[in-house]
Amino acid sequence: MLSGCSDESNDELTQWMTDQRKQQKVRLPPIAAPKKFVPQAYKADEAEDPYSPQRLSQALRKEIKPTADTSVLVKPELERQAKLKQPLESVPLDAMSFVGQIIKDGAAVALLRVNGLLYRVKPGDYLGQNFGKILAVSDTDISLREIVQDTEGEWSERRATLPLTQGAK
Repeated sequence: MLSGCSDESNDELTQWMTDQRKQQKVRLPPIAAPKKFVPQAYKADEAEDPYSPQRLSQALRKEIKPTADTSVLVKPELERQAKLKQPLESVPLDAMSFVGQIIKDGAAVALLRVNGLLYRVKPGDYLGQNFGKILAVSDTDISLREIVQDTEGEWSERRATLPLTQGAK
């Protein structure tokens, strides 16, 4: 029984393994030479301040990206506001709480709590201090479009949401 583990029968296998190793050639691509490091002097006085008003206004313009000609949007909003201002347009969005939604005549109506009072709003209504117009009401949030002015006086459109307040359902 122990003769099955002897070294005599492994000679053929060992020879085959040796032949296979000789036939296999390892082909490794040469390693590229390291790039030369060129140190550069730190020149803080010559660099532009990353927090300068010009840099911040450029970043805001890139983020907001106007979706339409803003002069076309702003003029009607200013004229509308002068004629008829809705009650929630003088209240900042962060002072409002979206507490629920009801369906009235097949349309979604949102319930907002402002200073302890409950208001009903629907798509097309205005709210907030940035010409906010409600685009849609869902069970989780209110989507609106705001028109804001940047530091250089340019008007642009941005989207905002008012989420459902936790525990309000």
